[in-house]
Amino acid sequence: MKASDLLVKCLEEEGIEYIFGVPGEENADFMMSLEKSTKIKFILTRHEQGAAFMAEIYGRLTGNPAGCLGTLGPGATNLITGVADSNMDHAPMLVLTGQGASTRLHKESHQVMDVVDMFSAVTKWATTIWHPENIPEIVRKAVRLARTEKPGAVLIELPEDIAKLPTEKSPLEVSKFRRSVPDPMIIDQTYERLKKAKTPVIIAGNGCIRRRASEQLRTLCEKTGIGVLTTFMAKGCVDMDEEYCLYTIGLGGRDIPAAAIEAADLIITIGFDMVEYHPKLWNDGNTTEVLHIDFLPCEIDENYSPQIEVVGDIAAGLKMLNDKIANEGGFDHDFSSQKAMREQMTAELEEHKDNAGEGPIRPQKALWDARQVLGDQDILLSDVGAHKMWIARHYHCHEPNTCLIPNGFCSMGFALPGAIAASLVYPERRILSICGDGGFLMNMQEMETAHRLQSNMTIMVWEDGGYGLIKWKQENEFERSTELQFSNPDWIQLATSFGWNGHHVTDASKLQETLEASFNETGPSLVVIPIDYRENPLLTKRLGELAANAQ
Repeated sequence: MKASDLLVKCLEEEGIEYIFGVPGEENADFMMSLEKSTKIKFILTRHEQGAAFMAEIYGRLTGNPAGCLGTLGPGATNLITGVADSNMDHAPMLVLTGQGASTRLHKESHQVMDVVDMFSAVTKWATTIWHPENIPEIVRKAVRLARTEKPGAVLIELPEDIAKLPTEKSPLEVSKFRRSVPDPMIIDQTYERLKKAKTPVIIAGNGCIRRRASEQLRTLCEKTGIGVLTTFMAKGCVDMDEEYCLYTIGLGGRDIPAAAIEAADLIITIGFDMVEYHPKLWNDGNTTEVLHIDFLPCEIDENYSPQIEVVGDIAAGLKMLNDKIANEGGFDHDFSSQKAMREQMTAELEEHKDNAGEGPIRPQKALWDARQVLGDQDILLSDVGAHKMWIARHYHCHEPNTCLIPNGFCSMGFALPGAIAASLVYPERRILSICGDGGFLMNMQEMETAHRLQSNMTIMVWEDGGYGLIKWKQENEFERSTELQFSNPDWIQLATSFGWNGHHVTDASKLQETLEASFNETGPSLVVIPIDYRENPLLTKRLGELAANAQ
């Protein structure tokens, strides 16, 4: 067999189910080999960026990598935004690119560029296959690295002449390993420190959405009553209906949940990545003691100096702690301030649930209705824009990985292709993406992909005719904004032209029933609402008042 055949067989051995992408001349041999596979499904996309976002969401939902594919040159550069997004949000991914023949890579040549060097900054590992005999080792290493905590993206580049070479090699047997567990002596120290604390609080990060970690975190909270603040990435790691759920932190300004941190004498971070919510915003000057529980040692930062670091598998570490608590007794904690904070935030979330009438719809109302039509296991994906801030604050979850928000690289254009992948992974669930009109049009071409696949999903577009988040931030800092407005297409005609179902809702009282109807339609549906972003400066004012009252 030829090298491209072996590459496909190795990917099959690793359990790769999907490869999303746009082929080119230089990976034609690989595509011919892939066509023969009965185990891997290739999804043709309309842009490589969409392919990368699809692979990212597959990885986030399953914990296993999918492939995203592009050819050399512009095919590779088109992939890089979604790859960077996946890597910074710790989603496993395989990036597969073609390359010109190895005989012309040393000189100026058509579409040739150093793809491996370019991707080295946004992947865990990037390499070229220079000899077909190395393919089994490269694939085994790539998939293991992509899945290893903390997960991320890995690039494999295959030059077109190497793809044609003969080989008699076979795939390596897949072997998996158990992650290291924390030192029992550190668990003892953690337990003793928890006993001394009076008002501890947990900040749960991205690592807590792993199923086993979420289960052990919930057990810890049930045994101790300690409240949990989730980052944008950790939504659903504890059930929003539980008293110990203190909702979400991560907005730039001081919000109601910050009161739980300010009242704490011990902050326990679990699975927390610094990119999620910088410690300077919640522990400037290391004024409060921090206990760090994560797969890896903490990132070095002058405002993040944990006194205890519990390093190893999060679920295993929490189980060890839970077992010790069960054997040796509970604690004398005071959670009255956390309870008051939760009650205050709950009231704020419910404030606009009954809004009705024609005209722009408040963000709070749109998200209340979205929560009502989505079940515990259904999935909401957020694009990037002003709506992301509202989703982070007002949309909460019952289960992990049911609200997917880009947070590290934070790229617009994420939610439409992401919804296509989510519908492939969970065709039985309701999938809702919320986009601004700016972000939605960045990858609008994937509407054709969704129609071709008959993806059962709904995209809700919040229309304000501009880049609302940039305007919000400029006005906060400069009391004015630059030119940020644009025009939009006729949304219903757009939906119809792509074979989608289309809805335009201008009465808030009709939104919930329209969303419900969209999920009962066959194929993808577009729901467009005029959004009332007059609420943005009102929220800024509200956060400012909260900050002033805290001083």
